[in-house]
Amino acid sequence: QVQLVESGGGLVQPGGSLRLSCAASGTIFDINAMGWYRQAPGKQRELVAIIRSVSVGSANYADSVKGRFTISRDNAKNTVYLEMNSLKPEDTAVYYCNGMIRSGTYYNTYWGQGTQVTVSS
Repeated sequence: QVQLVESGGGLVQPGGSLRLSCAASGTIFDINAMGWYRQAPGKQRELVAIIRSVSVGSANYADSVKGRFTISRDNAKNTVYLEMNSLKPEDTAVYYCNGMIRSGTYYNTYWGQGTQVTVSS
């Protein structure tokens, strides 16, 4: 089985920074894309950022976080990071890690349990 475990959430003031981490563990033969999603109360889950393994620097961001958030990955550690700067109250949400991982013949999508990010003064 594969598990994704997030860490790094918390309470931060507007304008502050946080760094989220997500480590994949278990039987892993290959990891394709990994990404971060978020879900605010009463809203649908939305993509924040995604990074692919095909080429270095192949990342995409939601318009609302471009220039403020940076996604990166450490392939040796099966870990993806989300560096969040200039945080705004509207960034408050539960952040979920997502990975397309092959632990057998096929790739499957896995989710972490989520980590709360609260931006408030």
